[in-house]
Amino acid sequence: MDDDELNPLHDINTIDTIDTIVAISTPPGRGGIGIVRLAGPLSFAIAAQLLRLSAPLEHGRARFARVLDPSDATTTIDDAVVTAFVGPQSYTGDDLVEIAAHGSPVVLEAIVLESLALGAKPAGPGEFTRRAFLSGRLDLTQAEAVHDLIAAQTLDQARVAAQQLGGAISRRVAPAKGSLLHLIALLEAGMDFASGELDDVDVVAPVQIDTEIEETQAPLEELAASFRRGQLMRSGAALALVGRPNAGKSSIFNRLLDRERAIVTPVPGTTRDTVEESLALGGIPVRLIDTAGLRMEGDAAADEAERQGIARSLEALADADLVLLIHDATVPWGEEERALAARLEGRPHLLVENKVDLAGGDSSNALLATSALTGEGINALRSAILRELKAEGALADAGALNNLRQQEAVNDTLTALAAAREANRVKLPHELILLDLHTALRALDSLTGATTPDDILGMIFSTFCIGK
Repeated sequence: MDDDELNPLHDINTIDTIDTIVAISTPPGRGGIGIVRLAGPLSFAIAAQLLRLSAPLEHGRARFARVLDPSDATTTIDDAVVTAFVGPQSYTGDDLVEIAAHGSPVVLEAIVLESLALGAKPAGPGEFTRRAFLSGRLDLTQAEAVHDLIAAQTLDQARVAAQQLGGAISRRVAPAKGSLLHLIALLEAGMDFASGELDDVDVVAPVQIDTEIEETQAPLEELAASFRRGQLMRSGAALALVGRPNAGKSSIFNRLLDRERAIVTPVPGTTRDTVEESLALGGIPVRLIDTAGLRMEGDAAADEAERQGIARSLEALADADLVLLIHDATVPWGEEERALAARLEGRPHLLVENKVDLAGGDSSNALLATSALTGEGINALRSAILRELKAEGALADAGALNNLRQQEAVNDTLTALAAAREANRVKLPHELILLDLHTALRALDSLTGATTPDDILGMIFSTFCIGK
């Protein structure tokens, strides 16, 4: 076959100067399938020299191909399925070829090395998705959702990320942006209209300006309030179980996990170090931390190992998003335990009585009565954890903000709108109100990426894996 037959989609002489990039897009290691992705103007020409195709490449259609040995083009080293996409109708917006070979690292690396020899450059982290953003195929919130979808640890996280990838945040912001643009247009048109004896006349009344700013603020304030739920769904929560030795922390830990993960014995101080495990609780990824028993004032730790375990317990307590203070219901609450409970006031925590099946105990301080042995109260404990994390609406709120960059963009928009509203209240000239409104518009545009600086883009896409 000659080059025209192998590469019918583009004349190589018409290729522009943008780089062609290449990377392995599947995880490292061996597998049934491995994918090498090429994107850029040389993609089809390079694929034509790497492969012996069963039929000419065609947009959106898979073709069987044999991967040629780089040192001897008359022999093959693998069979592959090749799919071509002509820009701009591709993921990146430019020409793209995906070669799905067997998942042998040797073969995949050979394809990449030969692509580099033929003019491609190694793709950086997230460079394919960055090109998709720069070509307008995705906005910035959708690009971030690609990362979230890849990193999803629960099915609910994947569902929310897929909805974000479909533009959930962008659709939620669109009405507020439309209102803001309408107000800016009104004020600018009014300024253009005013002339001569009308210079001192406001074409747009202050009450109308105030109303329109308020209508723009309302949905953005609701969006800003979604950050806690969105961040919880994206990043999960750390939950520390603390209490005196032998209170049953490890037993509760195992019950929440529904398996025997932590060692449980009747001997106090069995847990000498923090034990961590992840689980999905109501669709939320939770990092569960079982800690060494906290000796109360006057109690002596058995040895140095236990003392270090207690120190790590205190660190886990300080860093946790939610603390479960576990108390043994068979013994009275001590003054030190009450002091620990008081120290937790003002931060998310739950007081949990364990071993309620064995004895009455003093449960006057408890919010939850449980038995790790029988399972009594464990489902109620799970529900209480979700309530305390305020996670009930997280799954339904697919358009929630889920990272600090997004939150700052919306907060900056609201700050500028508040300044514009105040400027209107004190009857400042419309030129000054417009300055604040344009600041608000730039901040809102930074949410979706319309005005995002290159250094911010570099920071975002550097967190992506290479090949995506």
